[in-house]
Amino acid sequence: MYDTILVPTDGSDHAVRAAEHGRSLARAFDATVHVLNVVDVQAAAGLFDAGGVDEEFVERLEAEGEAAIEDVEAVIGADGTLRTAIRRGKPGETILDYASECDADMLAMGTHGRTGVRRYVAGSVTEHVVRHAAAPVLTVRATDRSVVGGDYDDILVPTDGSDPATAAVDHALAVAEATGARVHALNIVDVGALATDPEYTVPADVVNSLEAQGEKATDAIATRAQEAGLDTVTAVHEGFPASSIVEYADENDVDLVAMGTTGRTGLSRYLLGSTAERVLRHAEMPVLAVNAREE
Repeated sequence: MYDTILVPTDGSDHAVRAAEHGRSLARAFDATVHVLNVVDVQAAAGLFDAGGVDEEFVERLEAEGEAAIEDVEAVIGADGTLRTAIRRGKPGETILDYASECDADMLAMGTHGRTGVRRYVAGSVTEHVVRHAAAPVLTVRATDRSVVGGDYDDILVPTDGSDPATAAVDHALAVAEATGARVHALNIVDVGALATDPEYTVPADVVNSLEAQGEKATDAIATRAQEAGLDTVTAVHEGFPASSIVEYADENDVDLVAMGTTGRTGLSRYLLGSTAERVLRHAEMPVLAVNAREE
């Protein structure tokens, strides 16, 4: 499934934690790891007058980039399967270009980085990469829940049954098979989205129909997981999609959330970009975002 994993880094704790997960998955799949630092020359130019960017200043940024890469190497180890690079350019675009050049099968990125001209692994850059990358993007925050302590034990796959939502299933099952994880298939019935006003009560038959659809969607994932010899859990809950996904992950000690970044539109279809982005921003554990449009 994964032969090449790209880790963009700015040396922040979030980026280093993402590198730890990238390296762990690389070992599970016998993959090569590329560590990339991008020097944002255009942003640096804003610090200078019309005379342009001071080359000495840019070289200093590149030296800091080397230090950031060394920080990652110190954590994940440097061996024959590790490649490193420093590039100049706009961070989001340069990361995507490099991912294409090295045929990355996955990117592992921190969701928040340091601020400032030379610190680019921030939420906006990561979200840009998630939206446009052809490969899945593993987003990681440096939290107590994201510490790499071994294999993943529980992997959550939110689903609404749509093709875009199920785009993440192959990746979730591949990681689960490699790590021996239990697969949780979750559907959220967003009854609140059906209400036309706060006083409106959604008819029971409508709720029952949505729950039946949710059970069908989660059972489909469970069947595939069981065919692969994996333990499974299915659940259908009522709630607000993004917060309910994060709450379920917290309550069930989930180690990884794998989800498509787009889904069907409509009241009962919730795996939209905004929901995925909210999960990326708030989940304490890593999130593997699969761009269904590219799938």
